[in-house]
Amino acid sequence: MDERKRDSMIAYLRHRMDEFGIRPEDLASVLALEKSEQTVPRYRSTTGDEWNGDGEMPQWLKQAISAGQSIQHFEFSSKPAPTVHVTRAAVDWRDDPFAGSPLARGQRQ
Repeated sequence: MDERKRDSMIAYLRHRMDEFGIRPEDLASVLALEKSEQTVPRYRSTTGDEWNGDGEMPQWLKQAISAGQSIQHFEFSSKPAPTVHVTRAAVDWRDDPFAGSPLARGQRQ
């Protein structure tokens, strides 16, 4: 594109932005947001390699798939895994014949 066409296009875009009340800061923030959304990884290896799914598949993922691993294994979720709380039943040690003995403490005699 030559210089005159470029300047003409810029003038046209500025005119339209003024017409709709769009400020350059508004446009910059939207473009920055779109760029940050594109960099969110979709796949992650155990060594920390990441791929967002765009472009050619990286070598580490190609090798894993050819070795029989499914691509779903590497899917990365931005949501943290749910925490599971396990409660243990209370133990009554009063009737335990080994309570307090070296065997219960894991000591050898």
